[in-house]
Amino acid sequence: MTETAAYHFIIADDHPLFRGALRQTLVTLFASAGITEVGTLEDAVADLDARDEVDLVLLDLSMPGMRGYSGLMYLRAQYPAVPVVIVSATEDHQTIRRCMEFGAAGFIPKSLGIDVIRDAVRVVMDGGMWVPDDVDLKAADDDVADLVQRLSSLTPQQVRVLMMLSEGLLNKQIAYELGVSEATVKAHVSAILQKLGVESRTQAVIAASKIEQGQWQAVTQD
Repeated sequence: MTETAAYHFIIADDHPLFRGALRQTLVTLFASAGITEVGTLEDAVADLDARDEVDLVLLDLSMPGMRGYSGLMYLRAQYPAVPVVIVSATEDHQTIRRCMEFGAAGFIPKSLGIDVIRDAVRVVMDGGMWVPDDVDLKAADDDVADLVQRLSSLTPQQVRVLMMLSEGLLNKQIAYELGVSEATVKAHVSAILQKLGVESRTQAVIAASKIEQGQWQAVTQD
């Protein structure tokens, strides 16, 4: 692969020291590439919106603005051409499989050495997918496989509405946050319920929470 200054990477992690380590790793592969460091999902989205092309996002699962897998879901739905690699302290195989099901191009545990991280990034940049060797991506959980597929069908705006529903926000509050009408929010909620195969807002939140790791954090994105 020919190194070129045209590459641009986003490192999204709320730990500055780890962002610095990832930057140094990327520089050894692509010395002239542009690299943006951000600490929130909101800032990652802002940088994606500000650029014509981003070649890779290295995304932490646990930083401000993230809600379990929903931040990954949002990025994959909003920017389908941009590969996203999860870089996380979590090494649970089910979490890794779930991230890959939601469209991640790779999953790199933070405990791995620099050489392994470098090799993983190279594989993804060459168009491949990367997970640790001991992770079996075929070990599907049939109980939630259908739900994962249904959640993956949500549009970016529907993902955001579902995130806000989980906070208990009313349609009026969601409309204010998104800068749209209440009628538009109602339409999004109806579409969410239909796609998830549930009958109420509460059931939608419960369904989504079945695949989440812990409690959803407060959203920071406007």
